[in-house]
Amino acid sequence: MLVALSGGPDSTALLLALREGGIPVVAAHFDHALRPASGQDATAVADLCARIGVELISGVRTEPLAPGSLQASARAARYHFLDSALRDSGLARVALGHTADDLVEGALLHLLRGSGLAGMRGMPARRGPFVRPLLSCWRNEVEAFLARRRVRPLRDPSNHDLRYARVRVRLQLLPQLEADRPGLTARVHGAALQAARLQEELESRAVQLMGAAAGRIPLRTLAGAPPAVRAEALRRLYAAAAGTGSGLDRSHLSALARLVSEGRSGDAIDLPRAIRARRGYEALEMSARAETPQPTPDLRTRPCDGCDDRSAGHFPPGTELRLGTRLPGLRMRPLPGGRTRKLQDILVDAKVPRHLRDALPLVFADGELAWVPGVARDARWAAVTGTRSIHAEVVGP
Repeated sequence: MLVALSGGPDSTALLLALREGGIPVVAAHFDHALRPASGQDATAVADLCARIGVELISGVRTEPLAPGSLQASARAARYHFLDSALRDSGLARVALGHTADDLVEGALLHLLRGSGLAGMRGMPARRGPFVRPLLSCWRNEVEAFLARRRVRPLRDPSNHDLRYARVRVRLQLLPQLEADRPGLTARVHGAALQAARLQEELESRAVQLMGAAAGRIPLRTLAGAPPAVRAEALRRLYAAAAGTGSGLDRSHLSALARLVSEGRSGDAIDLPRAIRARRGYEALEMSARAETPQPTPDLRTRPCDGCDDRSAGHFPPGTELRLGTRLPGLRMRPLPGGRTRKLQDILVDAKVPRHLRDALPLVFADGELAWVPGVARDARWAAVTGTRSIHAEVVGP
């Protein structure tokens, strides 16, 4: 597998352990170019790989980091490189060197920020192609492993920079907690592993709830699901629409839950990353909000000898046809019955979503509503099958 190799103790020990265990490995090193000595680190990593006979894929940051948190931006750049290195290597997995200490630190950081079950696990043992084999191995065990092999890893000075929250948790908060409650670190680790198992079960149930339909979940299914499973399913539905799992907080999930339980057909909520959640008659849907004007439909007509194309409308010769949209008070006499009905009632019975009704193309014959494509045809304007008629089609959205 591909090993993300920074040259530090954890990733170096992971590389050596996998190699000693007989697993073929390729190393991937990313130079963030944030310190003057980062180029020397890249050289040291290359020397190590050459010495033990491991292929190395190297990369260096050349683009500016995204604005915001330096650590978050650097992490995003690193994962982008690892995705590229994985494709170049032709391998299926990337091994990351996070240890049990990282798991505990991550869990505490997430709890301090107010996370739920997913944050309590600290970090998942696997996510997509990324795996973390050392999450049950402590940092002191890593150091002992390297010492026995007389390997001197690189040391990142940022690991002692108290400007970073993770470093403060590592060097200040955890030692204080451990001094007050000996064994607390190990107990937090056990709780994080249990949270990971529960989260994995929750995610599995959410996948079952979502089913095979893309971009939508039946309302009945959502309403009957336990709140935690429903929230996870909503996160996944959002991630599929937005291309990222981040962006929804508790206020968004609460609003979505109200939309499911109390909303009406056509009600919508705008979510981060230009995603809109809309309640239909039978399902909740999420998709990107339209940012550009949609093309208008077109009415096309031609003479017809009476074909049986049911997707088209057929009208008596000489009828003046035009395309329009909904107006107040429209009525028609839909086939096969002869009773005049309000267009509003016809659309409700056909379960046309409320937000689509005003833009729905309508065909008027001699000024009267005669055809709602895909929904209803007026009995007074329907040509008899097999007789000469005007063949009409609405082309477009």
